[in-house]
Amino acid sequence: MTTKRRSRVGKFLFRWFVSSLGLGIAAALLGDNLSVGNSITVIILAGLVLAGVNTLVKPIVVFITLPALLITLGLFMIVINGLMVLLASLLYGGLHVTNFGFAMLAGMIIGLVNYLLVTFVER
Repeated sequence: MTTKRRSRVGKFLFRWFVSSLGLGIAAALLGDNLSVGNSITVIILAGLVLAGVNTLVKPIVVFITLPALLITLGLFMIVINGLMVLLASLLYGGLHVTNFGFAMLAGMIIGLVNYLLVTFVER
């Protein structure tokens, strides 16, 4: 396996870990508004779906909505992250979000977890 491919796999595994951890924390904070069941397996699978959505779909959505991102100075990213959480909940039945508002909150929590972990790992 080449170094470039290994780094892609490593990045995806890290994104999967962060998504799973972020979903677990968001589910704990948001209560019944975001549920991932009682099983760690469901959280890990929901994290896998969310990581896949963020890897495959999110770059396309970001490119399409680039004017809105520029006009709002990046704040539209909160909406995009909420859409990705909502899409992951539609694709995987174990992840349930009550509405788009809580999907955006979950996206912000996952983003914060991602920021904290990346900052910690880089040091």
